Amino acid sequence: MSALELTDVVVDYHGRGGRVRAVAGASISVDRGQVVGLVGESGCGKSTLARAAVGLVGAAGGTVTFEGRPVTALGRRARPAELVRLQLVFQNPYSSLNPRRTVGSQLADGLIDSGHRAARVPELLELVGLPPNAVKRFPHEFSGGQRQRIAIARALAADPSVIVLDEPLASLDASAQAQLANLLGRLARDLDVGLLLISHDLAIVRHVADTVSVMYLGRMVETAPTAELWDRPAHPYSASLIAAVPRADGAGTLPVALPGEVPDPANPPGGCRFNPRCPHAFDRCRVEDPPLVELVPTRSAACWLQPAGQPPEPLANLDAPSGVYMENPPNPSPSEGGVHP
Repeated sequence: MSALELTDVVVDYHGRGGRVRAVAGASISVDRGQVVGLVGESGCGKSTLARAAVGLVGAAGGTVTFEGRPVTALGRRARPAELVRLQLVFQNPYSSLNPRRTVGSQLADGLIDSGHRAARVPELLELVGLPPNAVKRFPHEFSGGQRQRIAIARALAADPSVIVLDEPLASLDASAQAQLANLLGRLARDLDVGLLLISHDLAIVRHVADTVSVMYLGRMVETAPTAELWDRPAHPYSASLIAAVPRADGAGTLPVALPGEVPDPANPPGGCRFNPRCPHAFDRCRVEDPPLVELVPTRSAACWLQPAGQPPEPLANLDAPSGVYMENPPNPSPSEGGVHP
């Protein structure tokens, strides 16, 4: 059993307009020492799934387990001691740190062994590449990348076995993103910590993750080892995300934006949720939602053109089944926007 395991998780939000199903049956697992990337456009449910993973929101269906124990939604009572080793790093370090308290005092809060705080806090700062004198300084004295390192050090103070990171690189510049991505990979290896890295930037995830799960409109559409997914995506949405990544290869190839926008999760399309934007869609896609099935060990996809138990076919070779006519996806004008992974 994986250290963190989410199985068929469903998360609903209720508002004046009725129920919105933000996560509609998603599964993902993280082992110790493993970096798992979760990617998808904004609005696909990634952050909601992250909050369900650590119990910040309750699941309306499915199960969430950590080290074999159920993860329940947080309430007014103290968090169960066995769940302290499951930590979350938020996207915005400017709001996740207390501006009125020193860095050292905030790191000390998370230490289980209070008898060694004086020695352990500088060690945590060293782990994330910050100087020991940061102990007596306040968050506003640091850059955005340094503050995110502080947030990671605070998560490490609890001696976690899994850390969920919700878009930790989104607010940083390219240089800080690369440095922090390298840090995350090193921490996973050296400390045997499992990381669930959530991002809309597939290029960064490719650099650090061992496996990648691709999410679209509340559901997983593909899961694969990172290099295999990048070289041969099995789902058209994964291929679209990869095509939208700029390449500094000198060939002058421009990124290709996926037409349209993520549909409203309160009113998802019928059949496959990606079918209105898919260049490979055919009649069945409009009426039947494909399940996520195993193609080969370590690879899964939710696409009617990729049969279970068979190696994934290159998307360029795929065509609609015999006797079924292909339909062109909508081609919105540039003003309607597109993918920006």
